[in-house]
Amino acid sequence: MSDQANNNPSVQNGWVGETLHNDISFTFKVDKVLYEQKTEEWHLLLIENPQFGKVLMLDGITQVTSRDEFVYHEMMSHVPIFAHGNAREVLIVGGGDCGMAEEALKHKSINRLTQVEIDQSVVDFSKEHFSDFNAAVFIDPRFDLIIGDGAQFMAETDRKFDVIMVDSTDPIGPGAVLFTEEFYRHCYNHLTPGGILVTQSGVPFFQADEIITSVKHFSKMFKDASAYIAAIPTYIGGHMALGWASDEAGHRTIALQELETRFAASGIQTRYYTPEVHRAAFALPKFIKDAVEQGLA
Repeated sequence: MSDQANNNPSVQNGWVGETLHNDISFTFKVDKVLYEQKTEEWHLLLIENPQFGKVLMLDGITQVTSRDEFVYHEMMSHVPIFAHGNAREVLIVGGGDCGMAEEALKHKSINRLTQVEIDQSVVDFSKEHFSDFNAAVFIDPRFDLIIGDGAQFMAETDRKFDVIMVDSTDPIGPGAVLFTEEFYRHCYNHLTPGGILVTQSGVPFFQADEIITSVKHFSKMFKDASAYIAAIPTYIGGHMALGWASDEAGHRTIALQELETRFAASGIQTRYYTPEVHRAAFALPKFIKDAVEQGLA
């Protein structure tokens, strides 16, 4: 994810480049082009890379890879759901690759997982090409897929959710509305008491404004506004920040022993998430803590 897109990437001499933040380039070796589609709106490219497996790029920006998708999807879903402890109704806004839905549905306590994705073609594409991590989603009767605008859904729905996860692109183009105070207020209004909101909030080393702005908006309505972090190899710049908001401050500081109990009882197998990592994710490096505090000021 990035604030700068290379809108028409092409494979040259067996490599394809990703331009990040205007002045950084990252290239992938291309073993094979698996799929490519260009329209007036966007350029979708799916390649096979020896390190990352399948790599999906949209307008030249890496969206997901089959090698490291588990990091983002586990941390975005398991942290709020285990912290809540009794999530029954869960909402994902965005998340068209359905990797986050796959992780969330591992929690048997969830009665219904609603996902609002604006583009049916993204879901169809992911169902075909990323079935190695999302196949279980489409046969789970608890999965409720709504094709529509996430911001509009939040403005109009009368439903309440225990956990809301916003798996968005960066705040440019169509994704910008999912970073506004108005959208977050709609999320706040549709959380149950003690509910939790988490958001994709960029890579603070390069995109500090994303977490600063999100926390500033959170703090106007939620009693507890902060962030936690994860290290995702394909998102260049170190830690990725995940925004955190709730009216229940205790969710963020839940004891390790309680997390261990909940995790063990769930029977969920993970590759990145552990109760220890959960707790440690809220211990922010100073420069990220400074950004959060700037948002709270």
